[in-house]
Amino acid sequence: MITLILVRHAKSDWGTGLDDHERPLNDRGRRDAPVMARRLAATGVRPARILSSTAVRARTTAQTFADALGVSVETDEGLYGAPGSRLLATAAACGVTDVMVVAHDPGMTVLAEQLSDGGIGAMPTCAVATFVWDTDDWDVATAVPPARWNLDTPRDVSGD
Repeated sequence: MITLILVRHAKSDWGTGLDDHERPLNDRGRRDAPVMARRLAATGVRPARILSSTAVRARTTAQTFADALGVSVETDEGLYGAPGSRLLATAAACGVTDVMVVAHDPGMTVLAEQLSDGGIGAMPTCAVATFVWDTDDWDVATAVPPARWNLDTPRDVSGD
């Protein structure tokens, strides 16, 4: 089985005056990331690798998930602002069948929407979309829809 977990970075702080790449998480992001990481850990899903954009907000989100899941984070500058096709290609090329990718919109939403056949219309900040294929071959997985998928968002937790 192949499991792809897409995580959009947690909410970031726009008011810092920092370059986009350097923006940190804001209070909501720092609150949501550990909650979502614990929720994923509780499902028993454990990626073998976590790939993250090099942006501070993505790396911080990825590290929070890594701490909860007991997995290390690998950064890839090609994931910063990447289109959905690149996110999927990077996951497929990473050499494992269970992988998490932490990155940005619009690429995250485009890929999640594509893989869910339109069932996921948006990936809010800190959303976790899990896709599972009944194959161990990424060439097959990238060519056919997943057997099942799930979307979990901070809104599902807080009821906001």
